[in-house]
Amino acid sequence: MNGSLTDFLRNEMQSFSKSHRMLAEYILSNYDKAAFMTAAKLGKVVNVSESTVIRFANMLGYDGYPELQEALLKTAHNKMTVAQRLQVTKDRIGDSDVLTGVLQADMDKIRVTLDKTDSKTFQAVVDCILQAEHIYIIGVRSSSSLAEFLGFYLNLMFDNVKIVGTSGVSEVYEQVLHIKKEDVIICISYPRYSNRTIKAMKFAGLRGARVIALTDDKSSPLCACADYSLFAKSDMTSFVDSLVAPLSLVNAIIAALAIRKEKDLTHVLQELEDIWDENQVYDEKS
Repeated sequence: MNGSLTDFLRNEMQSFSKSHRMLAEYILSNYDKAAFMTAAKLGKVVNVSESTVIRFANMLGYDGYPELQEALLKTAHNKMTVAQRLQVTKDRIGDSDVLTGVLQADMDKIRVTLDKTDSKTFQAVVDCILQAEHIYIIGVRSSSSLAEFLGFYLNLMFDNVKIVGTSGVSEVYEQVLHIKKEDVIICISYPRYSNRTIKAMKFAGLRGARVIALTDDKSSPLCACADYSLFAKSDMTSFVDSLVAPLSLVNAIIAALAIRKEKDLTHVLQELEDIWDENQVYDEKS
């Protein structure tokens, strides 16, 4: 199957059997609900058997319903409005035990991220950052908090870090105007993906800079523009995306760089401690 799942269904469903066409029509109209249904539940809603749903998944080229559901989740993640997400939150979690539901889901995301992170790619990203003449970091909207967090700690280790402001498209280009092949840009974006981030990646790539993507999986549009991609699970737990696993991945990058820069960083941190003490930055009474 080429292209997106929804495009394929829309273009090809007239050639499907009656039961498969019913499933396709329901999914196209209710992808936000279908993505969170079991095969049995989807079959019941559409009034077909569970085995028909499984055969439908196989007909589309998936190895069973779980793969189809993963594709549906991806579609939902990319296309759902905030209002739709809020309704899904209510349907999935309810209000009986929100705390346990959300925290358990976040723990699962970290486990999946750990399992799927390639250690060689991770080390290559660390090496790339260490070797860069200048380090640019960009993250838009909810990803801006990750960019700021990463930039804060990289600024303690390097004197060549620039966090790209993202209030406008033209402003992004102005800030990466002088990027060159000796530089690296770290681009952070999770569904719904930022066009400004993707455009900055393409611009940097054309200038010969090395491009690092921090995103959710291989189907992310960031991957097509990146030299290296690291993935962190960011499935929707509530009407906002969870940034727990992405933040943990960013934290791992910071820790790996700190170990490699230990001697220089120790000197910087000691100097900072002296400055903080001198200026009474922290309350030491307790």
